[in-house]
Amino acid sequence: MKYALIAAAMLPGLAAAQERVGDFALIDQVGYHHSMSYLDDHEAVAFLVQAVDSDATEAALPAFTALKAKYDAKGVEFLMINAMGLENREAVAAEVAQYGVDIPVLMDDHRVISEAMGISHTGQVLIFDPNRFTVQYRGSVEGAKAALTEILAGDAVSTPEIAVAGAQIVYEKTPVPSYVADIAPVLAEQCAACHREGGVAPFAMDSHAMVQGWSPMIREVLMTKRMPPGAIDGHIGEFMNDRLIEEQDVRNIIAWAEAGAPKDGDEDPLTQLTWPETKWAYGEPDMVLDIPATTVPATGNGVFVNVEVAFDMPEDRWMKGSQIIAGDRAALHHTVNRLDFPDEERRRGFLRGPGNPDKANIAAYIPGFVQEMNPADTGGLIKAGSVLHLNMHYTPYGKETTDNSQVGVWFYPEDEPPAERMSGQCACIFPFNWTDIPPNDSAFEQVQTISIDREAHLHSFTPHMHFRGKYMRFY
Repeated sequence: MKYALIAAAMLPGLAAAQERVGDFALIDQVGYHHSMSYLDDHEAVAFLVQAVDSDATEAALPAFTALKAKYDAKGVEFLMINAMGLENREAVAAEVAQYGVDIPVLMDDHRVISEAMGISHTGQVLIFDPNRFTVQYRGSVEGAKAALTEILAGDAVSTPEIAVAGAQIVYEKTPVPSYVADIAPVLAEQCAACHREGGVAPFAMDSHAMVQGWSPMIREVLMTKRMPPGAIDGHIGEFMNDRLIEEQDVRNIIAWAEAGAPKDGDEDPLTQLTWPETKWAYGEPDMVLDIPATTVPATGNGVFVNVEVAFDMPEDRWMKGSQIIAGDRAALHHTVNRLDFPDEERRRGFLRGPGNPDKANIAAYIPGFVQEMNPADTGGLIKAGSVLHLNMHYTPYGKETTDNSQVGVWFYPEDEPPAERMSGQCACIFPFNWTDIPPNDSAFEQVQTISIDREAHLHSFTPHMHFRGKYMRFY
């Protein structure tokens, strides 16, 4: 297919060069996460607009690859971006393989980023400032060379807009979404479980006034994939509680926020949300154990405390479910747990799994995660006199506090042992077993493995990573 040269430098209504886009993050065609703020040690990021079966992309690619060879070592990151919206990833990956280049294609499924950047044609090249989050250049690949030369010399780009040949990319224009019909239901379903009074999130989504005040931040965290939590790739598997927001809903929320987050109608759905009166997810547990209190200082990089809780009960019981309630949600970052039976050799550490396949897997505490009951007729054994060992990680937050957390356990009836077993293992990398990150290595990988020595059904993942982590994959 061939495309006529578009005479206009830019389409009306699209962002002009140097207009601030803001930080953003996208996942590429093979599932890797790319954040612009992670590239703030670069001078610029160059994007080539890609589409499947695009002659314009294919025509521009050799010159774009030549730019990469020349400027890659000079602090310029080279990426492609697909602005077509939910284009088939396998088709994109196959086409990139045919190109014979090692350049990731960022998949803009909701097209919010592409529209904000002013992407208008396939085969177009954009140069982005990862510090100011602005588009410095938009146009042909030939013009990008001159623009990069000026940027690396510390000069302003003299010609920030150049007409391009390629297929025009059109964005649908819709009215401002309805708060009552389009926005509040999504926030209630996907966000409010954490964003509520007493929840682990920093503010409560309990009224229009509250979310309107926070709407600029809501836009930002959707653009950067900081929310929903985890930057989970929705193209891989189907999970019950991933909290992912549909692409059209992302577009709606961002458009609504950019319009000033208006309210329509007389009712406010968020004010009508109700939550269980009990602090426990499934009503009062059959057994509640108090975790030894810990005093957390006002300052510090993190406090790790090892504590023990004994199951002082007259007989063995089969566990149906468990939950840890944080005494101070602002301080408790997470727990790692290990259950020891009274008749087994005392172990050290938390990494080797339960050993005994019958042994119950007591839920760890993770902010925002409510442990679900085990599947029907599935559980694990807690022997009388067992000891739960917990590694408690606390994060100081400016004032001294005392954490009084609790463990709640629900049991099967005494005469109804479950047919299936539920246990867990930790594929964890802690300070004592990690390898230091080499200086200036931006893609250092660490790997941990666990072995499952019998037929099993994988019920859940609990990924957890700190700031230095870029992505996590399970194989």
